[in-house]
Amino acid sequence: MTQDQHAAQVGAKHATVTVVDARLPLREKIGYGIGDFGFNLYWANISAFLLIFYTDVMGLAAGAVGTMMLVTRLFDAVTDPLMGAIADRTRTRWGRFRPYLLYGALPLAVAGVLTWTVPDLDGDGRLLWAYATFSLMMLAYTVLAMPYSALSGVMTADSRQRTTLISFRFIAAFAGTTLVNWLTLDLVRWLGRGDEQLGWQLTMALYGVVAIATFATVFASTRERIQPLPQQRSAVRQDLLDLLGNKPWMVLFVLALVIMVTIVMRSGSLVYYLKYYVERPELTGLFLGSYSVALAIGAALTPLLARLVDKRRLMMWLMGGVGVLSCAMYFVPKEQIWVMFALNTLAGLLLGPKSPLAFSMYADCADYTEWKTGRRATAMTFAAAAFSQKLGGAVAAAGIAWTLAAMGYVANQAQSDASRLGIVLLLTVIPGVVALLAVWVMRAYPLDDAALARVQADLMARRAEAT
Repeated sequence: MTQDQHAAQVGAKHATVTVVDARLPLREKIGYGIGDFGFNLYWANISAFLLIFYTDVMGLAAGAVGTMMLVTRLFDAVTDPLMGAIADRTRTRWGRFRPYLLYGALPLAVAGVLTWTVPDLDGDGRLLWAYATFSLMMLAYTVLAMPYSALSGVMTADSRQRTTLISFRFIAAFAGTTLVNWLTLDLVRWLGRGDEQLGWQLTMALYGVVAIATFATVFASTRERIQPLPQQRSAVRQDLLDLLGNKPWMVLFVLALVIMVTIVMRSGSLVYYLKYYVERPELTGLFLGSYSVALAIGAALTPLLARLVDKRRLMMWLMGGVGVLSCAMYFVPKEQIWVMFALNTLAGLLLGPKSPLAFSMYADCADYTEWKTGRRATAMTFAAAAFSQKLGGAVAAAGIAWTLAAMGYVANQAQSDASRLGIVLLLTVIPGVVALLAVWVMRAYPLDDAALARVQADLMARRAEAT
């Protein structure tokens, strides 16, 4: 028997104990998951409404807004990995990641209100305000989101438990998205009482209070169980180099960017599609709300699907289906409301498992880095991946804005034929082609179920030997 075979057997023995011990109680899964409800009170607003808020409420030019959203992501190129490095090196009696959820919530709530505030300034002044407040909000978001994502990687060592845990997270996330998509415009009208600008401020203040409560719940209900080996010491530069040498993570980095372009482009352009192409803006809540419910159902089905189909193959099938459905919507006449409604909802159902799958794969990538290098940087793994998602969202938002500007979009006016065509393409063919690109990217992912089992067995053997 070779040494590797012996290590695998030792790992398998410990694997049985570890998996049983790592089974998370339901209350902890729910407590962790509810945090993403709070995050999506912001993220869903950014995806669906921030662009049209800037163009139709704040009165900014579409092209300038697109540039602003992309430029501010360069700031995230620094803050995301930096926050990941800080979180990995944090040591408190509450753990490395949980304290940030307690102390970072109020700054995010304040920054959210400022971002959705229209200042009494001229056009250039309002644009500068948008740059400053959006950057501040995303910095505050990063301070909470990086530790929160990394937390799922240290609550349990079992890959299936992680998939279930992250499914709870994204069920809550899509519940938050559903609430935002269905109620936000009504809340703006009700709270503003005819003053749209005030309505947005009060709506975001309300969401901020709810978000603070959800982050406090995560802090109180979760535990960090996996710690780096006591002798581990590594520089931030080494953490980044480890990621660049991690092929599974590099594939997921590209995949996250591509998929986020698909998601944000579809949700961000749907508001314009219903308002200016279908000419039924009152359907916005129904379309976005049902889309979010479909996302939540898809997320809830993820653990079952992951047991039946390998994660890599499942991701390819899902994104291929999204690509076909999105492209099919291009051929639906604007009078066929229920056909476009059905296609949009089915696309949401297929996109739902994407996020739980991807985030469970990030935790697997942290295991892979530890297996390959002997060093573990969980927060850095998630932080750099989150930057990819933010970059994908920014590319999508900028693409929408630049396309609208190029096609002659004029806010709150009847659109030209060229502008309407651009809006239709932004919802259908363009994200459809991008989704099909994700299928091609996923073909390069090397961690199938068998490879991951070998990695985790070896890690269990090493940890048992170290203790």
